[in-house]
Amino acid sequence: MSKLITLLAKNRQPTRPRALETSGDETTIYLYDAIVADDETAMWWGGVSAQSLVPEIRGVKGGTVNLRINSPGGDVFAAQAIVAAIRDTGAKVVAHIDGFAASAATVIASAADEVVMSDGAMYMIHCGWTMAIGNSKDMAETSDLLDKVDGVIASQYSKRSGKGVDEMKAYMDAETWFTAQEAVDVGLADRIAENAPKAKASWDLSAYANAPKALAAPPAPEPVDAITAEHRERQQQRMRMLNRINHQ
Repeated sequence: MSKLITLLAKNRQPTRPRALETSGDETTIYLYDAIVADDETAMWWGGVSAQSLVPEIRGVKGGTVNLRINSPGGDVFAAQAIVAAIRDTGAKVVAHIDGFAASAATVIASAADEVVMSDGAMYMIHCGWTMAIGNSKDMAETSDLLDKVDGVIASQYSKRSGKGVDEMKAYMDAETWFTAQEAVDVGLADRIAENAPKAKASWDLSAYANAPKALAAPPAPEPVDAITAEHRERQQQRMRMLNRINHQ
């Protein structure tokens, strides 16, 4: 199983905020989930689907777009499609990193006119992942493709930060996790939000090699639904039965 599938599977959520809200000339886009390419993937694995979100974004014309991000990452090509749609709105785009901007989520953030991070938020960049099946020629072609993808992304980070492409690529190679202040210092973010509550984010980041240990695998909240309640009741019945047996 690929790391991307692992990331999606471990972070599937039963509910999430509506992806896009409009008030006057301001539009708020919530990226509060993993990023996936299509609705079918979202149905099976969870995530914000570019297939559904991009047409909504393309309905926005001008004004200000507030991009609220708390995402463990996802499909980089889906992220690039979202970037293209946001740019085509002609709006002023402000990315607010409320929790995590990891992997593909940073590609979207880097396209904003301004990036604002909450105190306690984190920003992670790394080299691309994929799956491949085939012979050595197929593997070599896949490697070449990944190198091209990484080069494009490094160029986007370079444009945002003002740093060299090679420097950004070195950060990607190392799977670098930036605190809010570190992201500002390197130029990937512009400022830390003032008087904002400290960021809270709960993602299972165990698919990443260098995720801070305290954050690598937080306990995922169990969805409350009929199936879960029934399962919990069965477990409690088993525990009561075991207690009776142990006390006989």
